[in-house]
This record gives sequence, C-alpha cells and structure tokens, in this order.
Amino acid sequence: MSDPRPQARLRLQLYPRAESAVRKGHPWVFGDSIRSQNREGEAGEMAVMYDRKDRFMALGFYDPDSPIRVRIVHCGKPATIDRAWWLSRALAAKGRRDEVFNEATNGARCINGESDGFPGLVADRYADTLVVKVYTAAWLQRWDEIESILREVFAPKFLVLRMNRHLLETSEFEEGFRGPEGAEVVVFLENGIRFESAVRHGQKTGFFLDQRDNRARVEKLAKGREVLNVFSFSGGFSLYAARGGAKSVADLDISAHALESAVQNFKLNAEDARIAAVPHETLQADAFKWMDESERKFDLIIVDPPSLAKRARDQAGALSAYRHLNARAISMLRPGGILVAASCSAHVPAAEFLGMIRELAEQSGRRREELWTTGHASDHQASFPEAEYLKAICVKFD
Repeated sequence: MSDPRPQARLRLQLYPRAESAVRKGHPWVFGDSIRSQNREGEAGEMAVMYDRKDRFMALGFYDPDSPIRVRIVHCGKPATIDRAWWLSRALAAKGRRDEVFNEATNGARCINGESDGFPGLVADRYADTLVVKVYTAAWLQRWDEIESILREVFAPKFLVLRMNRHLLETSEFEEGFRGPEGAEVVVFLENGIRFESAVRHGQKTGFFLDQRDNRARVEKLAKGREVLNVFSFSGGFSLYAARGGAKSVADLDISAHALESAVQNFKLNAEDARIAAVPHETLQADAFKWMDESERKFDLIIVDPPSLAKRARDQAGALSAYRHLNARAISMLRPGGILVAASCSAHVPAAEFLGMIRELAEQSGRRREELWTTGHASDHQASFPEAEYLKAICVKFD
C-alpha cells in the first residue's frame, strides 16, 4: 500500500559563496553549490532554500538532471507563489516593453527568462502569434496556469509552445499550437520592414529578434555603400541596409534555406521602392572559406556569426575564429569602409571581444574611428552576467 502522507517540502542549504550570490540576485544555483538537502528532489518542484542560521532565503524550481540545479523564483522574505504572483510579473514584463511595440513593430521579445522573473522561459511575439519556449520541466507542470496568464496579458490570437531538446526527449508534452492552429510561418513588422518567422520549426522562436536595434544602426550607415552581410541568415541586416540606400547588398550563408528566406523577405518588401531598387545577391558558401578566397571589396561588412562558444572551454577557439573572420573583413574594406562585428557567444566576454576587434583595427595600420559599441536591446534586457551574450562594435577605416 502506498504512503498517503504528502512529501515534506524540499529544503536546501547552500555553501556560503552560493548563498551570497543568491542574496545578491543571481538566479542560478548549481549542483555543487548545495551543501545539504532533506530528500531527493523531483524535476520542476519548488525548493525552499535556508541560510546557515536556518532562516528563509529563497524559492526556486528544482531540476535534478541539470547542472543548474535550482532556478531562483524569489529571494527575500517568504512569499506565496500563485497565479497572482505570476500575473504581476507578466504585467511588469509587458510594461517594460511599451515603447518597443508600435504601428511599425509588432515583433519583439515579451518575456526574457530570468531577467524578467520567469526562469527558463522566453516568449516572443510575431504579429498575432506568441511563441513560448521553455527550458525547464517546471513550466510544463504549471502550464495551464501560465498559459492562461500569457493569454490574459499579451492577448495573442495564436500561441505556440516550444521546448528545448532535453524536454522534447523526456516530456510527454508535445510542441505546437495550443488552441487554434495558426500559420507555421508568420509575417511580422520590425521598424516597418516585413519579415517571416518560422514560429513552429525555425531556430530559437523563429527569428533572431535581438539584433533589431543594430539592424537599425546599419540602415543609417548604408547609403551609397556596397554591403556584405556575413552569416546573413534571413537577410535582416541586408534589408535595413537596402532601405538605407545601399548601392548593393550581398548575403553570405552556407544554408540554402536561410538564403531562400532572405529572398522571400526581400519579396515581402517589394512595395518599398527604396528596398526594391537595390540589387540583392545571395552567396551560398562556407563564410570562412569564401572570405579567405574572395578578392572582392566592399564598403560595409557585417560579421554576425552564430554562437561560436557553446561552452566555457570553447572560448579560446571562438576568439580565434572571430579574429580570423574580422581580420579578413577589414582587409576587404575599401577606403572609408565600415566594419560591424557582433558576437552572440555568452562565453566570450564583451571586454575580450571588443578588445580583440580594437587590436585588429590597430594592426591593420589604417586610420580608424570607432563609431559605437552596443549590448542588449531593451526587450532583451540582461539582469545577470551569464545572460549578457550580445555585443557589437562598429569601426570606420580610412
């Protein structure tokens, strides 16, 4: 006969360094930071953390299968984590983005995980479709409640649930539309430019929304320039450059599917005479090999590769790859040319990346002017170091 008594609440005590980090607001507790616990925890349950004097410290989602053993939900005084709690956090996240969404932009991030108080969950809006991606089983256990809150706050016509690979392999939940079935490819607006987002099967949630502000900066630089967009994906930077008056734009990517998406995005904007007037070239090739072998010159080159450092131990290799790509890009710039170099690798710190680009600029022997450096867009705010992955720098060379 099974024991009808409920399990005792999962109680954890942390080592001093982890305890201090949690009190300072860090949202993760790693497995080797837990000094003791009263029992084995189950994936997704709420764990309570106490300090060395057995005083309440924090609450968080427990995951025995992840190096991030606990994702902090609340730290401070005891609190009741219920629907009203999550509703207030969702409303706060929406309020922080009031200036992002407007008549010209209906695609942007609505909830950015831990930085918005929803550890292990992101939500991106594409027109009338909200795509929610979860990285911990805790959200699946609370899905009905969380879905009702997301619908109440963001009022999407369609809602898509997506999961990371681990959950896809271990959960009985299925990805896809929750409720009415919408289009698997959605057209949305970003600063007045139309883009496709493959909300059901595309990378991330269907599009790379985090470079919106940098794309707008490229538009202001592009007038009269021949532009090369390296690792172009679906042509985002190229469309902005075309609208900004570029002489020509070339998308370089190894993926035929990505280049087809770029062509489709240009077609979606054919009614904009500024974009339609600009020749658009697609180059399907390995970017490293093509840049090493090409003798072409450009006036503006954007180098925005995918993450080159998935783990901390990949940092040295990633910096070497960034160095190679950007050194070659600088050599391909005509006098007066501009380099926009970006990194989305969290394991490559901004100081390391920006310092490397500045070093390359100096080694080129050319006079140069640093025009700007940037981090995260406002809808992708980062509240702790590990969340700070995006950085970019713009340098003009004589």
